[in-house]
Amino acid sequence: MEFLAPEDAPKGADSKFYYYSRVRLAWYYRPSDVSDRPVTDSRLLLAAIYSEVCDINQLRAKCHVVHRDKISDLSGWKKRPDRFYFNRLFDPYIKKEFEIIQATDVRNLPDNIRDTLISRYEYVVAEKEVVPDLTDVLRACDTCQVWCPSPDSVQCDRCKRFFHMRCVQPPLAAKPSRGYGWTCAPCSKRHEEEVDSREARSMAPLIPKKTNAPAARGRGRPRKDRTQAEKEEKLPIKHYRMWPFRYFGQYTVAEDTLDPEDLIFPRAAIRLGPKFQANVSAEPEMDSADISEQDERGGDNSVEVLSAINILTEAEIAEMEACKARLSSDKKLRTSVDWLTEVIHRFSVAALAGRPLSSVSMKSPMRTEKWKRFESRYTDKEWGVEEVAAFEDGIAAHGPELRAVRDEVVTRTIYEVVRFYGHWKCSKLGEENVRILEHGVPPKPPARQYKTLAEANVGQRVGADDEGSIISHPSKTATCGACRTRDSRTWWKAPKGLSTSILCETCGTNWRKYADLNVRPIREESLPATAPATTTTATTTTTTTKKVAEKEKEKVTEKVLEKREGTPLTGPVAKRARTSVRSTPPLPVPWKRLPSFQCMCCFEEGTIGDVLKCKQCELRVHAATCGAIVDPASVDSWICDLCQNDETQEASLYTECLLCPRERKGIVNKGPPGRVADSFLGSRKPTEGQGWTHILCSVFIPELTFTDASRLRCVEGLSSVTRHRWTAKCALCGDVEGAVIRCSDCPKEYHASCAWRNGHKFGFEIQPVKSSRRETTVTTTFKGESGCMNPILVCKDHDSSKRVIYGLCEQHEGGETALQVYCRAYKQAPVSQAHGLLRKARRLDPLLLNSIRLETLPHHADMNAPDPECFRCHTHFSPAFYPVAGLGDDAFTCHTCHFQETETLGMMEKENLGESSMMVT
Repeated sequence: MEFLAPEDAPKGADSKFYYYSRVRLAWYYRPSDVSDRPVTDSRLLLAAIYSEVCDINQLRAKCHVVHRDKISDLSGWKKRPDRFYFNRLFDPYIKKEFEIIQATDVRNLPDNIRDTLISRYEYVVAEKEVVPDLTDVLRACDTCQVWCPSPDSVQCDRCKRFFHMRCVQPPLAAKPSRGYGWTCAPCSKRHEEEVDSREARSMAPLIPKKTNAPAARGRGRPRKDRTQAEKEEKLPIKHYRMWPFRYFGQYTVAEDTLDPEDLIFPRAAIRLGPKFQANVSAEPEMDSADISEQDERGGDNSVEVLSAINILTEAEIAEMEACKARLSSDKKLRTSVDWLTEVIHRFSVAALAGRPLSSVSMKSPMRTEKWKRFESRYTDKEWGVEEVAAFEDGIAAHGPELRAVRDEVVTRTIYEVVRFYGHWKCSKLGEENVRILEHGVPPKPPARQYKTLAEANVGQRVGADDEGSIISHPSKTATCGACRTRDSRTWWKAPKGLSTSILCETCGTNWRKYADLNVRPIREESLPATAPATTTTATTTTTTTKKVAEKEKEKVTEKVLEKREGTPLTGPVAKRARTSVRSTPPLPVPWKRLPSFQCMCCFEEGTIGDVLKCKQCELRVHAATCGAIVDPASVDSWICDLCQNDETQEASLYTECLLCPRERKGIVNKGPPGRVADSFLGSRKPTEGQGWTHILCSVFIPELTFTDASRLRCVEGLSSVTRHRWTAKCALCGDVEGAVIRCSDCPKEYHASCAWRNGHKFGFEIQPVKSSRRETTVTTTFKGESGCMNPILVCKDHDSSKRVIYGLCEQHEGGETALQVYCRAYKQAPVSQAHGLLRKARRLDPLLLNSIRLETLPHHADMNAPDPECFRCHTHFSPAFYPVAGLGDDAFTCHTCHFQETETLGMMEKENLGESSMMVT
């Protein structure tokens, strides 16, 4: 940001005669430094409005950090060394991340404020939910035609126009609550007229949200050349007082940005109001007599004298020294700061009161302060042996965290612990100084493993650090902990968790710059080696066993040690066993296998963590297939959703699938050999109505969606499943109950659970999409194949060997399963467009409209026929109308009146039979 003169250099124009020795650096964070979420891109950074002044010799090298929107070819940018980019900002004080957008993209502001932002800053920092409002078109009040800021304005839910809350008649005191809308007076009147005219309202089309993401690069467009990339990294960036961005978010007053002295840092909500302030009652009234006895604060009488040495004469000072010698004979006490302070205070009070200094006594350890109603000690009581031992134990356990130490010493207050800590620390330093004076400075260790840059190689490389990261004397068998190489000019200190404690020059540089390591799995080095045998018979005997063991080792090692690129391996590394050359080679030690489970979905084994096992019901399934995100430390204690619901009881305790036929006693569907009955069907998810469905049913029925597709949580849309699926007969069980899906090669239809039990094939197929339909079709990519991903069910009567069908648990290079990719692309409910209750209402609107119009009565199937009218309450709106016997063909009752009449007749019959007493409803 800037170069600075030495700290002791004079200020002003004279500082230009001094060489620069300091530099001000702007901070950027790696995402892994501020949060626990994994980030695979080692070039992604988080900006910060935070700087630090460092010595100029701490500069290592130069790098380029630009905003994501300034880069047209991101893959080419990341292939070049020392290139980084950012698109978010992290504030280290309020521990929160913010979005960064270009200042030219902000449009919903008055012209003077927008011009000020663009002229001063290149970027604007705001919360994620505020960015759509800032990038929207200019919003003006429909009444006064003045700009409408978001906190003080409200939008009509029908005409989409904005109004100041003070411009509405009557004025609005607050915005509508979450989930509710507001309509202006003309729109409300128009809506009432539509309701009175009995016109059905069509559903408003869903408008997709705007996005600021750059357009995807087409296949035919050429990449940017190197000259163009160099031009992009040298684009001018506007800075105002050395910063290219400022905060303009939810808690910013727009007019304050015109002030050049306005703070640019991110802000949080103010803590004012009854939620954070206490309601203190008024002070009790005091008598006039009590008030007259106390001195008013702020005057001369309210001053408490601590020392009056400056007004004493030399004779009085000499007399005070003589009297001080007789107050105590304890040499240690006479050098105590607390004792000396109290002695000076008492002598000063006596001198100002005109009393002789010989009348001062130090027998009482208590003192009365002017503004305290009770006496207090001027020094703490002596600490006992047990208290000192408890204090030292607390220091050893918690360090200088004195509040935690106070919990160990329960007999002392926190103030006494703080004061004693100062005395205790000074005493330890004094003891160390005494040892140094008596025995001299302790000798340094004979050798050091790490050395500075000047001691290593002064002219070897430019930009190397001076923090002791270079290994001066590596071991004789120096091996890089990442790439396993043995040749390197410079060895660097390695992070914890690798097989060795050193890194070669290439791996050390990548780790220091990008926090990235290409760790090579350990195979041969971690296994005991065998020496050549002395006899031919021994060699022949162990050759076969060795080959079998090596094959088994390689298979298990690839599964166990499969790690993400750039992550150090954890756990101890087995050393190579030493063997004698003359002895017969021992039998190979069997490879130690990590715990693995067989998935009940794909029937393949996987390591713990990849395949989860329920602690209670022992359900075994891939984590991605059941939508589970588990902390590696708690893998052993994972429980499925059904077992977890037994404890929390948030959903229904009746766990049968709502999309399958109900189980009947005496009927058991037996699967084919090799499959466990109801194996994967034990994995179920709750619905929006707190019921349960199989994961298999909810994924393969197209009308259903998930509120959270990444975790397969909360199945939605059971009311939108077509009637044909509920009324069709299953070709296996013959039941009409439940929802069915059709085979992709024939018209046969099955329940998903019946097809799974009978061994039918489930999977996903990617079909190519024409270029003319790519804009209207959702496409995805899996294992290098792009197109529309469809769920496929193939029954046993058809051969699917010639088709490319991906299994439910099949993974691609990124580690995602086919089921996970399909649900993320096609099964996510539009949670950003409406809340759950509104989405459910929109699904029920067409059903209710159809039932009213088409299914009320047979002779009212004509759409042009007038709506029937209830002859009791005269309403035209009801889910169903019932004819009234004895009143003709045009007499009907609505659903409510019919129910009340039926209930009344039933009560009358009970009274006549004497089965019950009078009931009032």
